[in-house]
Amino acid sequence: MADAPKRDPQSDRPANQRGAARLAAVQALYQMDIGRTSLEDTLAQFGSFHLGREIEGEQYLPADADFFRQIVTGVTKHQLAIDPAVDRALAEGWPVERVDATLRAILRAAAFELLRRKDIPPRVVITEYVDIAKAFYEDDASGLVNGTLDAIAREAGSDLSDSR
Repeated sequence: MADAPKRDPQSDRPANQRGAARLAAVQALYQMDIGRTSLEDTLAQFGSFHLGREIEGEQYLPADADFFRQIVTGVTKHQLAIDPAVDRALAEGWPVERVDATLRAILRAAAFELLRRKDIPPRVVITEYVDIAKAFYEDDASGLVNGTLDAIAREAGSDLSDSR
């Protein structure tokens, strides 16, 4: 996993706290996937140790803890609907289980928001998770994330021109 983003004093606004929550949710989903840790243990660890704190010399941005829990819990609860939606959006022959674990966590978290959080504009969700992909990868992974999330949003009937 990549280093935590550096803290910017101007970044404590609620929108940035949601962005930090999304990043933390991706990290938690990755940990649950790779480490096979339970939802309860992961939520407890991130709630106690990661959100808005310094860890190993890296300052984590303050995150909207409730939004973080909603994403991680939502992905876990709705994974049987999320994974097929991601599979349909990915290239044929590349199911979500074949995707790198970090990308898988990004796609699952974003798909949860696109499919279940109709109160959040799809363009915001896509932009936020493309930015997260850019933080972890230097290659064209952000393009894969963008295309996959765009397909999921369209399949879900989202109006991608909505920028609120």
